[in-house]
Amino acid sequence: MKKLLIICALLTSISLFAQSIPKEFTISGTAKNLLPNDKIYLEIAGTQPLIVVDSALVGTDKRFTFKRKEVDEGTVYQVNLARAQRVIVLIEGGETIDIIADGTEKGNAIVKGSKNNDYYQQLIGMYKTMNEKSLKWQEEYALAEQKKDNKKIAEIQQAFEAAGKDFTAKVKAMIPEMGTSLSALFATNFLNPEVEFATIDALAKKFEKERPTMKQAQVFVGNAKRIRGIQIGDEAPEITLNSTVDKPVSLSSLRGKVVLIDFWASWCGPCRQENPNVVRVYNRFKDKGFEIYSVSLDKDKTAWVKAIEKDGLTWTSHVSDLKYWQSAAAQTYGVNGIPATFLLDKDGKVIAKNLRGEALEKKLEEVLKVNN
Repeated sequence: MKKLLIICALLTSISLFAQSIPKEFTISGTAKNLLPNDKIYLEIAGTQPLIVVDSALVGTDKRFTFKRKEVDEGTVYQVNLARAQRVIVLIEGGETIDIIADGTEKGNAIVKGSKNNDYYQQLIGMYKTMNEKSLKWQEEYALAEQKKDNKKIAEIQQAFEAAGKDFTAKVKAMIPEMGTSLSALFATNFLNPEVEFATIDALAKKFEKERPTMKQAQVFVGNAKRIRGIQIGDEAPEITLNSTVDKPVSLSSLRGKVVLIDFWASWCGPCRQENPNVVRVYNRFKDKGFEIYSVSLDKDKTAWVKAIEKDGLTWTSHVSDLKYWQSAAAQTYGVNGIPATFLLDKDGKVIAKNLRGEALEKKLEEVLKVNN
């Protein structure tokens, strides 16, 4: 039995290691309007400023080729055809992609070689069709308003809502067959998080379980956790992070006290402005069963420690993973902006959120039964 457990553990570690090994991929293509020696750029789509990772020259046969390794398990690339046309390519590693393009600003492009890109093309096609309909309805709507044709206005609104629901339904139907792929992540861009969060959340949990090291997935999972958040009445999830002296400090170690979880950072102006109020409240209630658990979203340890000293934050529970907005605790608690606070009762349940200054003081008077 012991040997079996060792073998299983070894196989698991090998599997995880294999997932993180960079995989080679090839992007080749041709564009009929390009000329020999025109320059083609491989860029990471959506970055500001734009990140160029490679370049190639068009050959005498009008073809170009990129051979690289995918190190992040999934990247949305943009092939820039001599600055005339840009083609999106989804890469997870191992693909041999072929692009057939016009090489003009509004030209067509076909990307072959992977299911990810097939799904991407399908989604973009659906979106373009929906967008064309929307533009037509906008024109008809404006004309109907001029004529004060309420019947026509109602018909357009109904048609738009029906088309929107149909589009969303088609996207949702595609997501399960995409699995934990880059195209599945892309598909969620067409879903309204306020309405379709159950679908987004289910996919995030699947990515977290099946592809925990994929960087694009980590961002997606973190965003889903932030949307999910923590509500009043929930039991506060455990947090265990290192202190300023690199010793792990758990939130649960303060159980039995009323605890303020305070998300802040040295670089956050509003946080630093609020700190004198936090210090004042701490000094008033620290001997009455109140404690503060400060979670920093810093990425520079020196700046974090200096801010603690300068602002006189004398309580001992200061923790951080120094991961900035990718802080695991911030994601779990749904923190989208700082300062952000969660007040816990003695049993570790959330009883209030984002109280500051006088509001926090009055709540602590109530909970700790302290008179003015």
